[in-house]
Amino acid sequence: MYFSRQLIEWYQKNKRNLPWRKTDDPYVIWLSEIILQQTRVNQGIAYFYKFLEHYPGIEEFAAAPEDEILRLWQGLGYYSRARNMLKTAQMIMQEHAGIFPSSYDELIKLPGIGEYTASAVASFSSGEPKAVVDGNVFRVLARYFGIDEPINSSKGKKQFQYLAQEILLNESPGLHNQAIMEFGALQCKPKNPACGLCPLQQTCFAYHEGLVNTLPVKIKAGKSRNRYFNYFVIRKDEKILMKKRGSGDIWENLFELPLLESSELLNKEEIPYLEEYKLAFGEQSQIIYSSQPVKHILSHQNIYASFFEIINIHNKPLKNTDWNYVLIKDLDKLAKSKLMYSFIDKYFI
Repeated sequence: MYFSRQLIEWYQKNKRNLPWRKTDDPYVIWLSEIILQQTRVNQGIAYFYKFLEHYPGIEEFAAAPEDEILRLWQGLGYYSRARNMLKTAQMIMQEHAGIFPSSYDELIKLPGIGEYTASAVASFSSGEPKAVVDGNVFRVLARYFGIDEPINSSKGKKQFQYLAQEILLNESPGLHNQAIMEFGALQCKPKNPACGLCPLQQTCFAYHEGLVNTLPVKIKAGKSRNRYFNYFVIRKDEKILMKKRGSGDIWENLFELPLLESSELLNKEEIPYLEEYKLAFGEQSQIIYSSQPVKHILSHQNIYASFFEIINIHNKPLKNTDWNYVLIKDLDKLAKSKLMYSFIDKYFI
């Protein structure tokens, strides 16, 4: 109990004034939790307000077109989160009569909701005694209790989840969960934690053993795959050629410029010799602009993207039915990856 009480006392004095902490509405809490996955709070707040303004309730969210949701999500990355949110909203309308569930057992069945999110929504909205374990919690527990089991191993995940549940303050689970996550975010930070001012300093294993910079332990990820994307700017009057990505790869259903992927990085002198290029655009086409390669890092992929503007192309490039001309002034209405958004914003605006 000492551990939890100290955390809560610290939290009451130091917590940030965040909008989703002022409600027990499971829909609003779910919205904030999904947005904040893989996203810093300072960045996520603007998106939280934007989504809440467009979709004040689950009914409005469920009725929204996927393209609209993806466009509003633009810049957050990991777009599967947005697609799963729409699936969840529609499922709640169909199977829960439009009432957002607040119990862990019901939440865990919904698309895109794992143990952490289900525990967070259940404990914050209805006081269900379910412990949350995110990156901040892993770090606090590993350091305080001296656990060197890798946090991303199957054994480690089970060990930390069990410990988090054991120390949970059952009479105030939501408060406890908020406190330990906030403590990890503000006090027990990954780098340069404020150990000198820490209320748990006297009983912290890592502090006394000199292991603050060693814990938690994490197994290093495998080598990332390199991919080389060649994008083409093709204008027609006040329009530009665009395409919508299909399923089974990154950036599903997002819009982008026509793309030819190559096995290595190519420059503007090498591009015209690609058979795919000649077939798509014709041997009479000319490159009038080429960018420096841009490196875009994803979780397990490194994208090296180059952009080329070409003229004198075939009337129907590759006769590709999913390449369509879009008014340049309407580009901001299309959902795009951060990479594509950054280029278009710089090149056309």
